[in-house]
Amino acid sequence: MTITTTGFNHVRLTVTDLAASRAFYDRLFGWPVAFEVPADADEATRASLGFLFGGIIYAVPGGLLGLRPVAPEGDGFSEDRVGLDHLSLTVGSPAELDAAVALLDEVGAPHEGVKDLGSMLILEFRDPDGIALELSAARD
Repeated sequence: MTITTTGFNHVRLTVTDLAASRAFYDRLFGWPVAFEVPADADEATRASLGFLFGGIIYAVPGGLLGLRPVAPEGDGFSEDRVGLDHLSLTVGSPAELDAAVALLDEVGAPHEGVKDLGSMLILEFRDPDGIALELSAARD
């Protein structure tokens, strides 16, 4: 017997600075926020949203992506440690990868060039904590 899954639910990334990470993800992706503690929340609301650990969770196509600001200052991501290697998100076309290159340049986010892997094209870049991100598109 194996476990049958029906899809992907969520990923939560541990970050050092929520404001910097949120500005980055908001600017690049503009996803709606699914969960966050309102600034004027009472104690009961804060307690019920304790699973956020002071972060936020975005609604992304197909699931949720959270930012959890609990990493110590100065900590950094490494795809060579146990855990996440990278997070890859799908875009609709190769043209959208080209548009992403322009946006990454506009916001000053270092990135690789678009790479042709034969069956797909990818664009690699990193968030403010150095978390490896990738956009992928099927070939036309």
